[in-house]
Amino acid sequence: MFGPSRGRPTQQLRISEKYASVGKIGEGTYGLVYKARHVQSSPGSAVGDPSSRAESFVAVKRFKSFKSGDGISPTAIREIKLLRELKNRYIVDLVDVMLDEADKALYLVFDYAEHDLLEMIRWHHNRASQPMQMPTVKSLLWQILHGMNYLHKNWIIHRDLKPSNILVTGQDKPPNERGCVKIADFGLARLFQAPLRPLTDVDAVVVTIWYRAPELLLGAKHYTKAIDLWAIGCIFAELITSKPLFQGQEKERKGDDRNPFQADQIDKIFRILGKPTLEQWPGAADLPNWTHAQSWQAYPCVLHERIRGLPKNSAGYDLLSKLLEYDPNKRITAENALRHPFFQEEPRPQRVAFIDPNVDPYKSRPVTPLDPKKDIGWAMSATASGSNGQTPMTRSIPQSAAPSLTSAPPPSKRAKKVAS
Repeated sequence: MFGPSRGRPTQQLRISEKYASVGKIGEGTYGLVYKARHVQSSPGSAVGDPSSRAESFVAVKRFKSFKSGDGISPTAIREIKLLRELKNRYIVDLVDVMLDEADKALYLVFDYAEHDLLEMIRWHHNRASQPMQMPTVKSLLWQILHGMNYLHKNWIIHRDLKPSNILVTGQDKPPNERGCVKIADFGLARLFQAPLRPLTDVDAVVVTIWYRAPELLLGAKHYTKAIDLWAIGCIFAELITSKPLFQGQEKERKGDDRNPFQADQIDKIFRILGKPTLEQWPGAADLPNWTHAQSWQAYPCVLHERIRGLPKNSAGYDLLSKLLEYDPNKRITAENALRHPFFQEEPRPQRVAFIDPNVDPYKSRPVTPLDPKKDIGWAMSATASGSNGQTPMTRSIPQSAAPSLTSAPPPSKRAKKVAS
C-alpha cells in the first residue's frame, strides 16, 4: 500500500535527501538503476513505512525524464499498478515511489538484491569445472515456481521472464534470507481474463527472444500463462548447463512489421526438441506462422544430449520436458510443477538457495560511480534550484494518486484485492 499518508499531503523531499546513492548498477531502455541507502524516513512514505530499513540498501529505478504533457511512461504505471498490491516472499518488494519535479523523472525504490540469475550463471559459465550444484538449482527453480504460482493465481502473466529479471538476495541480508529469489521487472506484466482477450493489441512483442514460447514465435494472438512456464523451462536448463538453451539470432523489426517471424529462433527450438507434429500440438495449424514452419525437416528430439546434468530417465528431466511442452494446453502449470516428484527427491528444495547460508559464493554486483550529466537526481542535490530560487522537490506519491490494480475490470474469479 502507498503508506500511512493516505488522504494527507506528503512531505516533499529530493531523492538525495531520502536516499544516499552508492552508485549505478544497471541501465536499460527505460532508464537507470542505482544502489542506494535509506537515510531518512518521513510520514509521507509512498509505499509502506521504510523507517525499519534505515540500515539496509535499496535499488532505485529511475525512468527516463518525460516531456511536458507526455506523462509517466505506461511501463512505469504498469509496474506500480501491480507491485503496489503484490506481496509475496518471491516477488520484489516495492518500498517507495517518488516523482522528481526537477528532472521530471519517476523513481521506483525496491528492496535490494545483491545478485540476479544472469550474473550467477555467468559466474559458473566462466568456471566450467564448477557447474551450479543441484541443491542450488532445485531451490532456485522451486522458489521461481512459487512466485509464479502466486502471480498466476492472481490472474497476472509476467511476460518477460529471463535470468536478469530474477533477483537473488546476497551477503547484505541475514543468513536466513540469503539466496532468496525475487521475481522483478513487471513492465510487461498483464492481468488476464477468462475467456481470454487478444493480448497483442498493446505489445506486439513480449518475452526476450531466447525465452519466448513457440506459440508466440508462431504468431499466436491469444496466449496464456503457459508462456511464463516455457520461459521457466529455458531458465531451468540454463541453470544446469550455464548457457542459454535456445540461442537464436533475433530478426530486427522494420517499418510496420512489429513482430517479424523469428525463423532462426524457431529453428533452434526445432533442432533440440524436434519439429512438432499436429498430433503433438493440434492447435499449431491455426497459428499465422505455422505455414513458415512446414519447410523445416523433421528433426529428432535431442534435449537429453544438451542437458547432461539431467539423465533422461530422471524426475528432473521429466519436469523439464513438461515445462518445454510444445502445446500450451498440455504444458505443466506452476501449481502442478511444485507437486512434481523432482521436488520430493533428495536433496529437497530450500527457502534459501545457497548450500551454506553463511557463505555467499558470488561476487557483489559491480557499482559504477555517478555521472553528473546522467544521474541528475543526486548530482544536482547540492546545486540545483528552481526558477523562484527554491530547490526543486521530489514528492512521494500517496496511495490516492497512484494507479491501482483494482481500477481495472477484474476477471469474474478474481478477488478485489490480490491474495497472498
